[in-house]
Amino acid sequence: MTGAHISKATPAVYALVRRVFQFLSWLLLRPVVIGLEHVPRDGAFVAVVNHLSIADPAVMYVHFPRQMIVFVADKWRRVFGIRQLVETVGVIWVARGEADLSAIKQALTALRAGQPLGMAPEGTRSRARSLQPGKVGAAYLADRAGVPILPVAISGTERLTENLRRLRRTPVRMVIGPPFRLPPNGRATGDVLAEYTDQVMCRIAALLPPEYRGVYADHPRLRELLEGGG
Repeated sequence: MTGAHISKATPAVYALVRRVFQFLSWLLLRPVVIGLEHVPRDGAFVAVVNHLSIADPAVMYVHFPRQMIVFVADKWRRVFGIRQLVETVGVIWVARGEADLSAIKQALTALRAGQPLGMAPEGTRSRARSLQPGKVGAAYLADRAGVPILPVAISGTERLTENLRRLRRTPVRMVIGPPFRLPPNGRATGDVLAEYTDQVMCRIAALLPPEYRGVYADHPRLRELLEGGG
């Protein structure tokens, strides 16, 4: 198992790199951001987002008012440039495809210390350009740490490459929903954790345009949310 540790730049370095990305965002994207008022001003939370493109983390980086720690696959740690870039945000390097207990421990420690965590529950980019089944990691961490979950939905980033070829700016939409808490448990496993994961994914799906909802498009929990069931 590959070990994990949290790497985090100083606030000054973070602010400098963020300004560079703000310029790149202005140059390459036409972003619409909705719901920034839902981001908690203090304390820990788990921000969960769908994953369409390598640009998704950058969109959150530019527009989120708080610095978050993010999970990044360990393979990118060996790529010069990417490693230095993500370490300006705050990163837990994690071994993909296995239960990286060290990464989980680091994440729980960070959350219990009041630091926000960002992750994509799908685990990798969706080649289908719509939601794929979520993995239980986000629900597990929120349950164990007793922190709220902040749903985030991004659409449009999957067209970035084709628009770059045409020298066009890409319309991108990021919607941040109200934070919510899972039922108090603290030791959820098995079917309960799978149910919690469906709740997490349906909260993301409810913020997305219909064509992006993927495997959750007909989920009963999503229908409840869209009908105002909370």
